Amino acid sequence: MSSATTPQPIRVALVGATGKMGRYAIDAISNADDMDLVATLSSKNPLEDITEAQATHVLDLSVPDISPDVVAFAVDNGLHTVVGTSGWTEDKRTALASQLANHPEIGVLIAPNFSIGSVLATRFAAQAAPYFDSVEIIEMHHPHKLDAPSGTAVRTAEMIATARHNAGVGASPDATKHDPDHARGAQVDGVHVHAVRLAGLEAHQEVLLGTPGQQLVLRHDAFDRTSYMPGVLLGLRTVASRPGLAYGLDEYLDLD
Repeated sequence: MSSATTPQPIRVALVGATGKMGRYAIDAISNADDMDLVATLSSKNPLEDITEAQATHVLDLSVPDISPDVVAFAVDNGLHTVVGTSGWTEDKRTALASQLANHPEIGVLIAPNFSIGSVLATRFAAQAAPYFDSVEIIEMHHPHKLDAPSGTAVRTAEMIATARHNAGVGASPDATKHDPDHARGAQVDGVHVHAVRLAGLEAHQEVLLGTPGQQLVLRHDAFDRTSYMPGVLLGLRTVASRPGLAYGLDEYLDLD
């Protein structure tokens, strides 16, 4: 009688372990039965610590300035990588995709948001957007956040714009001609995004959709960083089975 082979644990190296997200990730990975946290790095540690620890996966929760270097190092060393760092513009993602072409067995997930609720809210907004004349986004975060608009808001705007374009829907009506102080917010692919930074907040987003006679508001609230951990673990458990570059946790949720 043969016994089943026990799967080897996922050996995770965490970059950005000293940050707020990193501290939550340490607990989540340490408490996962199918994972071993083999290395915890700050932005000051040499990346060679990752390979010396014999990691199979990298979780990058660093900062935008060093994240591309972390991911490039991981890919070159054959390590699957989950990225929760913001600042991954289209140009950077294109460069990464080119690098991955030389490593076709490696998977990388770049997740603008790990909250499954937030990912679903973004998807629902994209589905609804073609049916309304107007759409705008308000994202609200704690005042220590370094980037604006948030990566989640950018991703939401991109998905909304794509959905409206594919449906042949034009831009939201707007007669504004004079806005020297940018009161109308930033524009991401033609979608207005307004960023609020306020003490006491964590991470919140509203998508406002309007048409004559009605309004639909899709709102998601993350009250602390524990809300991100199920998505982090999902990414680490899935990335090796999805070679290539995935942008957005929704690609791992099989929503289609």
